Amino acid sequence: MIAQMSENKIKLVYVEDSDALSLLVKYKLNQSDFDVKIITDGEHAFEIIKDDLSEIVILDFMLPMKDGLTILKELKSDDVTKDIPVIMLTTNSEEDLMLQCFEAGASDFITKPFSTPLLLARINKALEK
Repeated sequence: MIAQMSENKIKLVYVEDSDALSLLVKYKLNQSDFDVKIITDGEHAFEIIKDDLSEIVILDFMLPMKDGLTILKELKSDDVTKDIPVIMLTTNSEEDLMLQCFEAGASDFITKPFSTPLLLARINKALEK
């Protein structure tokens, strides 16, 4: 499923504690057939993603209340959410962190800063069946 070819909006949850970045990304993704829900901390992210039945999740690693890796592990260990693609975002490009995310089930890993075209390409790749 390629996002730009979709007739219906794709449900995407973006877990990010930076208001400026999340609003910019939401604006750009809304222009590309996504229905974006923003979650600003990790405390209730798992429950919201599960209840929302999102099609894809963009998950920041560094979050207040609960970190992204913990949320990723929760998502991948639950029968309802285990197949949802998750793209991890972080300012940290250490190989060990990337490996931990991939081992926990991340579909992709993007370091900040990133461009919107790169993010869209990675989202489209993660949504392919």
